[in-house]
Amino acid sequence: MTDPAAGADPTFVLVEPQMGENIGAAARAMWNFGLDAMRLVAPRDGWPNPKATAMASGASRVLDRAGVFPDLSGAIADADYVLATTARPRGMTKPVLTPERAMEYTRALSARGRHVVVLFGGERAGLSNDHVARASAVVSVPVNPDFASLNLAQCVLLMAYEWRRQSDGAPAEVLALAGTDIAGAVEREKLGDHFEEKLEAAGFFLPPQKAPGMKRNLRNMLARLHLTRADVQLLHGVLRKLARRGPP
Repeated sequence: MTDPAAGADPTFVLVEPQMGENIGAAARAMWNFGLDAMRLVAPRDGWPNPKATAMASGASRVLDRAGVFPDLSGAIADADYVLATTARPRGMTKPVLTPERAMEYTRALSARGRHVVVLFGGERAGLSNDHVARASAVVSVPVNPDFASLNLAQCVLLMAYEWRRQSDGAPAEVLALAGTDIAGAVEREKLGDHFEEKLEAAGFFLPPQKAPGMKRNLRNMLARLHLTRADVQLLHGVLRKLARRGPP
């Protein structure tokens, strides 16, 4: 069985995977991020594998389309560029890329109609040196050097995430406002005035020569916080309550 002609997306090749559960988990990780081109090289327990289907849990389309090959040569025969994921140094002269850089380069090649294949090794020992030798570059995840081994599906997930992250235009950070608005500069300024007023009355700004710097730090803190109008109202209320209560 061979998969359909490769499109613009990269193809993920699992080389000599052992457990069907890990193949299914890898398929699920791929489909989480919109990838469905999977190839299997000599799966230990044969194919199809019911345990893989059960573990895929909604990502069976990835398994249904998966190409199965007896050796690596067939699985990468149509590849223009091959990446090999590995945690171990191999003593080979090759570019070593982070997942982020690897998928950035993959996206550039794909935009030019080039077919990129990413290799993932089996659970027991990963990719062999012979497998890595067939790759154009190595992808190495910056993990704890004292425990560098990643589960097969975890490695697939990292690469699929990086592909998706660079393609969907999602901003790196979004502030969820929960039905309110960000406080404006005037509102933050008035809150700063209120803080200064109450703290002056409480004798907080001591010694006097340090008071200007303390007030500046207070304003700086308020300015860098993502305060909403509701936050500002709450803090005004806290200050008023504390002032009415007075010292213990």
